[in-house]
Amino acid sequence: MESLFDSAAEEATPQPLAVRMRPRTLDEVIGQRHLLGPGTPLRRLVESEAPMSLFLWGPPGTGKTTLAYVVSNVTKRRFVEISAVSAGVKDVRAAIDAARRELGMSGRQTVLFVDEVHRFNKAQQDALLPAVENRWVTFIGATTENPFFSVISPLLSRSLLLTLESLGDDDIRAVLERAVSDERGLGGRARLAPEALDQLVRLAGGDARRSLTYLEAAALLADDITIEVVEKAVDKAAVRYDRQGDQHYDVISAFIKSMRGSDADAALHYLARMIEAGEDPRFIARRIVIFASEDVGMADPTCLQTAVAAAQAVQLIGLPEGQINLAHAVIHCALAPKSNAVVKAIGAAVGDVRRGLIGQVPGHLRDAHYPGAAKLGHGESYKYPHDFDHGLVRQDYAPEQIRDRRYYEPTRHGAEAPVAERWARIRDFLRGSPS
Repeated sequence: MESLFDSAAEEATPQPLAVRMRPRTLDEVIGQRHLLGPGTPLRRLVESEAPMSLFLWGPPGTGKTTLAYVVSNVTKRRFVEISAVSAGVKDVRAAIDAARRELGMSGRQTVLFVDEVHRFNKAQQDALLPAVENRWVTFIGATTENPFFSVISPLLSRSLLLTLESLGDDDIRAVLERAVSDERGLGGRARLAPEALDQLVRLAGGDARRSLTYLEAAALLADDITIEVVEKAVDKAAVRYDRQGDQHYDVISAFIKSMRGSDADAALHYLARMIEAGEDPRFIARRIVIFASEDVGMADPTCLQTAVAAAQAVQLIGLPEGQINLAHAVIHCALAPKSNAVVKAIGAAVGDVRRGLIGQVPGHLRDAHYPGAAKLGHGESYKYPHDFDHGLVRQDYAPEQIRDRRYYEPTRHGAEAPVAERWARIRDFLRGSPS
C-alpha cells in the first residue's frame, strides 16, 4: 500500500477519508457479492494476465471506481483515470498511446478507467475502440446511466457489462465501522455513538462514498461523534424514522392518504421526509405506481404512465436527482381526479372466482387453431367484431354463471366520465338479445 502522504505538501492536506479507505483487494470490497464470487468476471480478470474490457453500471457510490482501482492494484497494472466530464478525444488517444508504449517497453499492462463514460459522444467513444479491439489496455468504463442507450454498440459488444447494486444498510454500516477502526481511517481515535451510526447509514442512501464524507466531516468537529455532532456537520436534522418500525408504516400511510385526499403539499412533505430519512426510493416509487391504478385509475389513465416513468427514472439515475421524478409523479397523482373503480372491479371479479363462479368458456370463444378443435365445435359461430359496424357484435363472452354480474362500475370523475357513458352503451348493447 502506498504511503498516505507522498510528499510534505500532501502531509498538510491528507487524502479524503473515502480515498484512504478504498479497498486494496477484492476481499476487502463490501457489497456487490454477486460480482465477487469464484468464477465471476472480476475474479477472472484479477487472476488472469489477459486484458479484458468491462462496463460497470450502477448508482453513485456503489464502488465502480473502487473496483477499477482494486483490479489495477492487485494485478500490478498501471492505473490511468479519465473523467468523461472534462476529457476529449485528444486525452483518450494520449492515454492509449502511453499505454501502448508502456506495454511495448516493459510489458506492463494499463487499466484505463473512464468515469462517467456515458458523457462521451460517439467520436470520443470511437477513439476507445482500437485499444479495446487490440487489447492494448484493460478498459473499464463506469456509468450511472443505462449503457444500452448511452454507449455505442461496437464498444458495448466488445465488453462485459456488470451491474452494481445500491449498498444495503448493513453494507454501509460495515464501511463506517471499518473506517472508524482502521488505521487508514480514524484509527480508533474517534468514538461513534450507535444513534449517530444509524443516522449516517440513513443519510448515506446506499452511497458508501457519501457515508464516509459525512463521517469525516463529523470527525473534524469532535472525537466523540454523537447524533448532534452529525447534525451539525452535515447540516441536516436527524429524521426520526425507523425503516422497520412504526415510522415507516405511519409515514407511508399518511403519504398515500394525502395523495388520495388530493393534498399535494402534504404528500410532498411525507415524500421529503422519507427521502431525507433514507427510505429506499424504489419502495416509494412502487407505492406511487400502485396508487395510480388503485386510487386514480381510469379517472386519469395518464397518471399510471407518469408513475411508471418515475419508477424507471429512479431506477436509472437514483438519488438525489430521482427525487424530482418522484415529486413529479406525486403531484400528478395528488391532483388527478380520483376513482377506485378499477380496484373494486378486479376485487369483485377475483371474489367471484374464489367463490367458484367460474363456468365453462363459451364454445365459440375457445381456441380453434389446433388439430381436432373444429371437430369439438371450438370457435364455431364466432363473430369477428371487426367485421361489424363500430367493431361491436352481440354474442356471449362471459360464462353463463356470471353473465349478469357487473364488475367495472366507473365513476363520473375526470376522464372516467366519458368512459362510463361509453361502457354503459356497450354493456346495454352486448347484454341485449343476441341477433
